[in-house]
Amino acid sequence: MNELTKAEEQVMQYVWKLEKAFLKDIVEQFPEPKPAYTTISTVVRVLVRKEFLNFETYGKIRQYAPAVSKESYFSQHLKQVIGNFFNGSTTKFASFFAESDTLNLTELEQMKALLEEKIQHLKSNNE
Repeated sequence: MNELTKAEEQVMQYVWKLEKAFLKDIVEQFPEPKPAYTTISTVVRVLVRKEFLNFETYGKIRQYAPAVSKESYFSQHLKQVIGNFFNGSTTKFASFFAESDTLNLTELEQMKALLEEKIQHLKSNNE
């Protein structure tokens, strides 16, 4: 799967949110000052070429929809980050957050609860 540029990712965020959108709908999502319509049109064409967007044609206009789910893209992107920055180790990735000063106690407890729940689920499936 190709990696998205910042501009492409921003457009994809809006299309994922809208689920289906005409070009004007995508442009309307941008904060002021909005980028030029032609700029967004160019980014959308690139996303179609990269196979991130599909479209249906209605006369002269196209309605766009994601060809790749947000979860699928994020999962692939996260694997690349773990591979590039943590030598492919999810344990090193997790310890980065555990050792970080950016997480507060509540966030760490929530992460712990999620991990414990997943562990219990995996244990019960193996029995």
